[in-house]
This record gives sequence, C-alpha cells and structure tokens, in this order.
Amino acid sequence: MPDTIRARGEAWLARADLRPTRQRVLLASLLVGDGRNRHVTAETLHDAVRRAGEKVSLATVYNTLRAFTEAGLVQEITVDGTGSYFDTRLDDHPHFYWEDEGRLSDAGHEALHIVDLPAAPEGMEVAKVDVVIRLRPKR
Repeated sequence: MPDTIRARGEAWLARADLRPTRQRVLLASLLVGDGRNRHVTAETLHDAVRRAGEKVSLATVYNTLRAFTEAGLVQEITVDGTGSYFDTRLDDHPHFYWEDEGRLSDAGHEALHIVDLPAAPEGMEVAKVDVVIRLRPKR
C-alpha cells in the first residue's frame, strides 16, 4: 500500500482518537486513502481487503466499522432490514439505492426540500432524517 494512502488512513483515525491498530489502519486506508467518499458494506470492504492481498476476518471488519461509526468517522445507512451501508461522507444528504444492483450512491440534494416533520414524541427530539430513494429499472 502506498505511503500516502496509509498516511491518509492514519490521519483519519487520529481525528477520532482511535488507536491505529494494523486492522484499523488497513480498513481506514481502503475507505479514505484515495481521498474519495464511498459507501461500503462489511462484505464489500472485506472483499477489498482480500483483493489488496491482506487478511482480516469478516468479524473484524464488522467490529471495526462499528467502532468507526461510534467514533463519528462514518455514518450507517440502513436500506432494509437485511444489512447496512457505511458512508464516509458525513454531511446530511440523500441516497439512491439501486435495487437491481444492491448498491447505494449519493443523490443530489438540491431538489430535496423537507418542509415539515411530524412532532417528536414527548421528551424526544429529531436527531436526523435519512432519505433513501429506491430505484429499479422501468418495467
């Protein structure tokens, strides 16, 4: 792995005060080392690890993504009850879910206007609104 990619991964972990273990540095470098945002599942990130010629268990990938989420480095997007995507872009923005490909991507937010939300129950506040627009080929 090139030094610049590894350095970006290490710097990303340092921003959240996460200890730079070998597995964390590897996964962070794969997620943000090239400077691009991405949406991954634990399985797709695990595949990227294998393609890079490294070895990390799928359980470690899951646990590390949880740690990244808790540290505020990624946000978890749940599309349906079967799995989660992890997004390195942290600002509020909508997503497209491509049903035929099982893929999540950013959607333009310029045309999205949430005008009103239902009142939160007593003692609660709205923390976040996730917008996932499901796409499928025209029939």
